[in-house]
This record gives sequence, C-alpha cells and structure tokens, in this order.
Amino acid sequence: MSAHHHVQSPATTPDDDADLARWDDDGAPPAQPRSSPAAWLRVGAELGDRLVALSGRNDLLVTCRPGTRSGAPAAFFPTLGEVEFDAGLFAPLQPHEIHPRIVGDEERYPAAWGVFVHEAAHAAHSVWTQPAGADPRVVEAALLLEESRVEGAHLITRPTDRTYLRTSARTLVMPDIAHPTLQGIEHAAGVAALVLGRRDVGILDAGETRAVADLCEKVLGADLLATLTRIWTAAHQCADHDATTMLAHAQKWCDALDAAAPALPVPENLTDLLSGAVGVVMDSTAATDAADLAAQAAATNAMAAQSKAQAQDRAQRAGQRRKAAATAKSVFNARGTTVTPDGTPAPYGNPVTGTRRPTAAEQSAAARLSRALRAAAYRERTEERTTSPTPPGRLNMRAALARDAQRAAGSVPTAEPFTHTRRRNSPTPPLRVGIAVDVSGSMRAACAPVASAAWIVARAAALTDPDSLTATIAYDRHLTALTRPTHRAPERVTTFDANGGHHNLGDAIDALDHGLELSCPGAGRLLVIVTDARYGSAETAQAVTRVKQLTTAGCAVLQLTLTAESRHLPGTTLLHLPQPSSAPVAIATAATDAIRRTR
Repeated sequence: MSAHHHVQSPATTPDDDADLARWDDDGAPPAQPRSSPAAWLRVGAELGDRLVALSGRNDLLVTCRPGTRSGAPAAFFPTLGEVEFDAGLFAPLQPHEIHPRIVGDEERYPAAWGVFVHEAAHAAHSVWTQPAGADPRVVEAALLLEESRVEGAHLITRPTDRTYLRTSARTLVMPDIAHPTLQGIEHAAGVAALVLGRRDVGILDAGETRAVADLCEKVLGADLLATLTRIWTAAHQCADHDATTMLAHAQKWCDALDAAAPALPVPENLTDLLSGAVGVVMDSTAATDAADLAAQAAATNAMAAQSKAQAQDRAQRAGQRRKAAATAKSVFNARGTTVTPDGTPAPYGNPVTGTRRPTAAEQSAAARLSRALRAAAYRERTEERTTSPTPPGRLNMRAALARDAQRAAGSVPTAEPFTHTRRRNSPTPPLRVGIAVDVSGSMRAACAPVASAAWIVARAAALTDPDSLTATIAYDRHLTALTRPTHRAPERVTTFDANGGHHNLGDAIDALDHGLELSCPGAGRLLVIVTDARYGSAETAQAVTRVKQLTTAGCAVLQLTLTAESRHLPGTTLLHLPQPSSAPVAIATAATDAIRRTR
C-alpha cells in the first residue's frame, strides 16, 4: 500500500479557467453558485498564519484550492516550502464561512483541521532528505514509518492536538486502505504501521485498535508482527534530521518482510479483511470522540448553567441589598413613624405608646453590662520578638559568645545577640446588636421587658465603645424603629404595645442587617428575635432565608420565646424564658458572649 507521503515533487498547476465559465442563457435551470479558486486564497493565507504556531516555522506557504497536484488530500513539499491543501476537506462549508485565523474556528471543521495538523507535523519534523541513489523501496518504507513518527513528535509539543490527529487518521488512512499500491504481506504490514504505529505514540487507544492488531497477528504471525513493532518503535525515537538512521530502520523493515513473506499464506480477500478491520477501528475512534465531545459539551453546559445560576444569585443578592438599604432608610427615619413593607408611612398601626425615664434598676443593669462588655472585649497585647546582630535590644550573652567564637574561627558570624521585644495593643472589637420584637397580639407579655432590654443594651453599648451600635425594630405587618443605630445613648425608654396582625420578620432582619452591618466581620454581632414564630409558611421561609445568610456570615442569632406553644425558627439558637422579666439578662449575656467570641 502507499503511505501518505510527506515528500512531493513539484508539478504544473492545472488550468482552472474552466471553473470560471458561465452558463449560457439556454433555458436550463440556473447554475448553483460555486466557489472559485480565487476565493480560497484568503483561506490559504490564514492557514499559513496558523501554521507558524503549529510547526514553529515561518518560511512556509499554504495553498488551498479545489483538488491538489499530488492527488492526496494534502501534501508537504519540503523543497518548495509549501503545504498543499484540498479545499474539498472543508465541505460543505464555503470559503466565506471559513476563518482559520480565528482561534477556535477549527472546531467547525475538525476533519480538515486534523489533516492540516498532520501536515504541520511533517513540516516541523520531516526535515531529513533521502540521499541520492537510495533504494526506492527502502525510501517508501521510511516514508511509511514517518507517518506515525511525526505525529508522535508533534504530540509531545502540542498534546491538545490529539483530538484532531485522531480525526485525521480517519481521513488519511482509509483512502490508502481502499486503494493499495502494495499487495499481500506488505499490505498488511503497512496497515499495521499506520494504525498500530499511531497506537504506540498515543494517538489511538489500544482497545480501539484491537481489530487490526488481531488481524495483523493472524496474517503476519506473532514473530513478524513483534519484529515490525520493534522497528517502528525504534523509528519513533529517530531525530528529525537523521536520514541515515531512518533509512536503516526502513532497510530492516524490508529485510524482515523479505525473510518472512515466502512462508506466510496470503488470504485471497486480504484487502477486504484489512478494510473491514480498519473500518472497525475508525468507527470505534469516532464513537469514542463523539462520547468525549458529548461529555465535554455536557461539562461546558453544566459550567454555563452554574455560571448563570451564580450570576442570577449575585443579581438577586444585589437586589436584596438595595431593597434592604431602602427599608433601613425608611424604618430608621428621624420622625419615628411606622412604615409599610414598601417603605411608605403607614396611616395606622404604630405600636409605640410613649416614652419614660429609665428606672434605677435599668441604669444599674446598663452599667453592669457595660463593664461586662468592656471585660469581654479586652484583648491582651501582642508581643513580637526579633533578634539582630546590633542594638537596640537586650544583650544575650550566650549569643554574644557564640558570635565571638564564630568570628575567631574565621567563619561568617550568624549569631544575633540582641533581642528586641515589640508590644502592640490589640484593637477592641465593637458591638453590633439588633433586636427584632414581634408585636402581634400573642406577644403582649414581651413588651415591657423587651423595651427595658432595648434601652439597657443601647445604653451599655454606647458607654463601652463609641463604634458600637444597637437598634430595635418592632414588627407585625409594618415596621417601627424603637431605637436607632446611632452613637448616642438613648435618654428615655420607648414603650410599646402588641396589637398587630401578620408578621414581616424578613424585612425587619434586612433593615437591621443593613443598619448595623450584621453581615460584615470585625465586630461582635448578635441578632435577637423575640417571637413565638407562629407564622405562615411564606413568612417563615423568608425569615429562615435571612437567618441562614446571617449565620453563614458569622452573626449569632438568638430566638427568645415566652410560651410553651412557641415554635423554633430553623437556624436560630432557641432560648425559652418562662419569666418575661428575665429577657434583659438573657440578651445581655448573649451580647457578652458574642463580643467575647470575636477575633
């Protein structure tokens, strides 16, 4: 059989004028538009630009036209520095649809690009020339061995081209099988070199080539096939310029065939058997490539879907942050009005009943909590010790003697006898406490203790650290700010009543999160929810989503309940208070723990 030769002699260009002839208007159907050879000039020029990266050579010309001078799908002419390419490989694409200069456009015509990569491998690695007077049969065998050698060498430098080289095998090998120039044992040996040689350089897989391997072993015999395998394996290690070694391997190839051929019977239908075996191999590679392509497409689609979902999630979070900012701005207004979920003032439903002066017990509780918060926020000073060969620092006599000994011994002194200790004060973390109190009708018992707790926590936070902030929101269907996130301690206790209906905990958490930055690290953060959680499913789902976001961000969330019929909000730390009057102490303890855990 004939290998796909990498060396071609120059030939005259055929007359292409007939392709430009026009139909006469004789009543026949109009001719279908055809691409002229001139339209492929741009494609050839762009292929030449890509050939530089594929072959590492910038001295080559690529010509692309319908049909080739050599008759092969493509050919490399070393003496002319030219790669010839058959435009028919791009079928059914037309030249205006092909843009090889754009990286990635080759995915639309993998068969044509695979042949082009094969020729690029020849251009990069088939640089040896046959000496004058060489045996044509030996040269033919060398060219046969060269096919898999150049692909293996190309795969070392560009492993990502393996998919295209696999595709080119179907385009280049099958025509040689169908129209062999060699017969009998040499035909089977040529098929083994083209198929099994590509297996041994990693282009094809062993499982895919099993049909050809079994048939060649049956026709050639195990001993001859092993000998030929050693020859093409040795040829794969041949240097690109080493014509002598390459021809020596080709001579061994011919000698092995000459010695074994007389004793081997040749099946009458050998060509059909080889064509069938090679067809099985090519079908197997096509199925493998299709499966890999489908898996890659599925992975790409999964990544695209994931990216789309992440983008939608980011957009949803951004929209939620904008809504939370608007809610916080409307709730923490200076007038103290009650607002609806859309931020507009509510005409009715304000739970605030008035204000009063704090009692002596509340003032004492605020002072105790302030001291507890300062103690919890205190951080020991950090010490950093460094050594140096010169002052300042405390002299370490052992290190000084070691340094003198090193100097006396004639070595470079490495001991550093002076130790300097630098002490730094650790910053005190501020406190952020948000309280959301349910003012529906079932929570009337919590009004007085929560009002007291809100004032105590706000007063203690202001006395502890000027950067500490607290806020309290009463919520039913509407939202009302009882205390606001300011640096000034409230002078009076805001009292309220619980006569509302429905619940809007989700928006209350959003307002507290934005107003106090509960999602941002760097502070002791605590959200206290005083509620029995007897909500509808939609209200519960919105609240649980907000709670999960806060806990994920590192904010502690505490739920205080007053009755045994209360429900637990998932994600919160539940604390049941049989005595409502113990709510201020529970909130103060949770705030102290939150600031103590801050790092």
